[in-house]
Amino acid sequence: MNTVPAPGHQTARFCAVGAGRMGRGIAIAFAYAGHRITLVDLRKRTPQDWAQLQAEVNTELQGALQSLVQLGTLRADQVDTLAARVQLVAAADAPAAIAAAELLFEGVPETLAAKRDAFDAINRHCSDEAIITSTTSSILVTQLTGLVRRPERFLNMHWLNPAYIIPVVELSTHPALAPEVLARTKALMEGIGKLPVVCGPTPGYIVPRLQALVMNEAARMVEEGVATAEEIDKATRYGMGLRFAALGVVEFIDFGGVDILHHASREMAGSISAERYTAPPIVGRMFDEGRLGLKTASGFHPYEGRDLQAYRRDVLARVLALLQHAGMWRPAAESSSD
Repeated sequence: MNTVPAPGHQTARFCAVGAGRMGRGIAIAFAYAGHRITLVDLRKRTPQDWAQLQAEVNTELQGALQSLVQLGTLRADQVDTLAARVQLVAAADAPAAIAAAELLFEGVPETLAAKRDAFDAINRHCSDEAIITSTTSSILVTQLTGLVRRPERFLNMHWLNPAYIIPVVELSTHPALAPEVLARTKALMEGIGKLPVVCGPTPGYIVPRLQALVMNEAARMVEEGVATAEEIDKATRYGMGLRFAALGVVEFIDFGGVDILHHASREMAGSISAERYTAPPIVGRMFDEGRLGLKTASGFHPYEGRDLQAYRRDVLARVLALLQHAGMWRPAAESSSD
């Protein structure tokens, strides 16, 4: 990690505003992909506090990169090269770093006051052509558009931790966002190996909204004595988790059948909780229309002209590959034990 200006660093195309956990993870992601990035700290600090922040950031960057070495995904001689692509700059040098950036990530604490201060600095110094994003996990993009100078060039970008490992980044859009800005943002993220997914201005994006339901239900089962934490973890890791790693959630509905979800939801709504398990109206409509997924070649996804047998084999191959990786698939027995 560089903490003093070095040749070329002033023109880094990418800038993370906020030197906390998220900013550091984003910095590693870009450094790993071969890009220089500035990590901007907007707080006015004493020399002692600044030295402490430098040490903390360096320790975290080195620790993350060394972990990748230990896991065999990075060579030891690459660590210093990658770390040198990250330049930590103090508030005094923030204007130049912000002005040079093509894509900026706001990652300050989750309060509107902190966001307002950060966007004030970004607005004053960023290029008119820069794309500005907020990494907020809890504030709607529509609550933040009023804080930016050019809302048509602004969107939320939710990273999943560890930011340098998980490929998905969730892009939350709003009506004023320019389509070409969304397309450019997606292209830039794909360029560093990320998988951008788009959603509207909704609380919880996609992943947190889904996983909160699962986690709360798991905790509820522990509380009710349905099963131990250990048994629930085995069931989800090697049952639900493996299947949802091979199939998207909506794809899973089509694969099993919308009718299965319709009937299962009705039974659990009656026996466990109507509030938690009543299916949304779209499930009932699709059931009534006979759009049941693969079995009727019509569901949430289009299947016209698709080789469904080949598709089923592909899904089976995905699941088997995950089972083999997990060490959970055994070869067939050569002889009978009867």
